[in-house]
Amino acid sequence: MAPISTPDDPLSDEGLERLFSSLTQASGILIAVSGGPDSMALMHGLARWASLKRRPPIHVATVDHGLRPEAADEAAFVAREAALLGLPHRTLLWTGEKPATGIQEAAREARYRLLVDHAREMAASHLVTAHTLDDQAETLMMRLARGSGLSGLAGMRRDTDRRGIRHVRPLLGLPKSHLLDHCRHQGWRFVTDPSNADERYARVRWRRLMPLLAAEGLTAERLARFAERAAQADEALDAKAREAFDRGEPFIEAGILSFQAKILTDEPFDIALRVLELALGEAGLDLDNSRLHRLEACTERLRQAAGAGEALSLTIAGAHLRLTQAGRVSVGPEPPRHRGR
Repeated sequence: MAPISTPDDPLSDEGLERLFSSLTQASGILIAVSGGPDSMALMHGLARWASLKRRPPIHVATVDHGLRPEAADEAAFVAREAALLGLPHRTLLWTGEKPATGIQEAAREARYRLLVDHAREMAASHLVTAHTLDDQAETLMMRLARGSGLSGLAGMRRDTDRRGIRHVRPLLGLPKSHLLDHCRHQGWRFVTDPSNADERYARVRWRRLMPLLAAEGLTAERLARFAERAAQADEALDAKAREAFDRGEPFIEAGILSFQAKILTDEPFDIALRVLELALGEAGLDLDNSRLHRLEACTERLRQAAGAGEALSLTIAGAHLRLTQAGRVSVGPEPPRHRGR
């Protein structure tokens, strides 16, 4: 990769040092590369970064979901391009039956499962993906349309944990157009995924709407800035919820977590909501974002019952919540149901 002459360009040598600064202490790095311009720019950028100083070992992986006949050729293309950069490559196959509905979400879950497992196999501590500013804006609009809460509106995080592997998105502040122009300028080859134009997928439909939103001032940059502010607020509320939860004298006995219900009534609703979500997590019963409205309803019922000194029993997402008249909430697995009795 030829160096870029402009020092403030994010893909110049100086820019690469800033983009990938969080990776310097990694034990190993796995790059997810599909072959599109975003991920090819990421692979070339990391290869250049690795050539400048002594860096952690870098591996490349492409996930073939088995959904398109072209996918195998695209993975082989990435393997050849990675080899030219001196980077080892592996194609990861999603095998087995595919769901008839919700295929994109299922494919996403399978993709990250395969990538995290491969990162462990390669002794890599970090997984790097090429999500961009445009991806962040589209994600935000999709979550807003689904009625997501503040945590969802924080968008994709630059650094998250995936079963002990750090997932880093260093290109999250860069527009796709910059990466595409860079690939063309540098002569880096890439492939075009036809599913990116398939309007059966929600993300593609939102992508078509983004220019109209931008014309009204709702640009990708402004949406991404909103996500950053939402993330800051979300982090602050999580910290307050943790403080409140700890004041509730939580303890676990025989696999059942319990805490003082008073914190649900003493705190504002959103803190109480997060306390309950935290309790579910501590009990190993994480709630996905699509069930936020049910968690809100449970929180409201618990607050009302606790305020009135009443007992209450309810279930949510495989969890059994029980409020005693003595004022403690217990959280445990929902008991098995005996149908027909």
